[in-house]
Amino acid sequence: MKLFKLFNNKKEVATITNYADFWAWFTKHEKDFHKATNKQDNLEKAFFNKLQPHLEQIKNGIWFLVGMYDDSTAELILTAEGDATTIAFVEELVAAAPVLPGWRFTALKPEYGIDNAAVNMAGYSFNDDTVSFYANELQGYPDEIDITIVHKEYRNDNHADIAKGTFLFLDHLLGELNFMALIDNISFKSPTQAEAELVPVEKLKSFLIWREKEFVEKYSGMRHNTADDSYSVFEAALQDGTFVIATMNTTLLDWDAKASHPWIAILSLKFEGTMPDDETDGLLREIENGLDVVLKDYEGYLYLGHETNNGLREIYYACKDFRLPSKMFYDVEKKYSNRLKISADIYKDKYWKSFNRFV
Repeated sequence: MKLFKLFNNKKEVATITNYADFWAWFTKHEKDFHKATNKQDNLEKAFFNKLQPHLEQIKNGIWFLVGMYDDSTAELILTAEGDATTIAFVEELVAAAPVLPGWRFTALKPEYGIDNAAVNMAGYSFNDDTVSFYANELQGYPDEIDITIVHKEYRNDNHADIAKGTFLFLDHLLGELNFMALIDNISFKSPTQAEAELVPVEKLKSFLIWREKEFVEKYSGMRHNTADDSYSVFEAALQDGTFVIATMNTTLLDWDAKASHPWIAILSLKFEGTMPDDETDGLLREIENGLDVVLKDYEGYLYLGHETNNGLREIYYACKDFRLPSKMFYDVEKKYSNRLKISADIYKDKYWKSFNRFV
């Protein structure tokens, strides 16, 4: 199946407020979309330019690929491009899709297996002949999945090209969700630089599944009750004359089971001035209290604290999973975007190294 990636044109856009609206709009036009996909006839104008602005109304950052799954079935793959703040929306949107004859809807880019994962990019080939790997054990971080990719043509001066091609190859080999969620760190070496026995890349998936199974069994059901935790205030003066003030849960920062909550979720709230006035402070507290109502410690969402500097408040959580925080953060963005500039970031950091400055 040949897949096409799109960009957008915002003409003739219907109002989309929920998943049902989107699929009602899609169903209205699906025969035209199917025809364009099957014939590969003027796809950009007939399909791509119409679809993208409607997806953007669900959430920015939802992209798609489309092609013929077989002779009569068109496939629409919705992707978050590995962005943890968007994956939940892609999954829910596809779960809400109607059954339409001649269509197949897929959430996130699937794995294609070693025989169909090959990539050619920037003059280099990425396949089971050119790519291998080995795993690294990191002292003090036994749960991190750290792998070294060995490419036959890797050199320091072509690192960017080899890295980009490898990431696309692994995306194909493992699938979008596995590639995003199962590997913590990737480094690159040439065959002569390798420091361990090379493993065929076709064995990477089984290795990752084995390590993830061990990880889940080790931390399954582990929770932390924050009711009696201690918090500390950190203050620092910066060279530009501004101050950083943070309130952090120091009990959690000393916890020896950090890896049980490997996803760090950060909500960033930009306001006027360097430090919040009384009105802004009340607004920031309102947002934090609203998050606290839903993101409960006993359900796997640990409030770590917040930091304020130069007109920016960052709210920190460590989480068992990334989906609910991503939805809550987006709700905050929609509700308060007329009063604050809001953004979110969610990434995997099993040992909370992001907060070493507070330890």
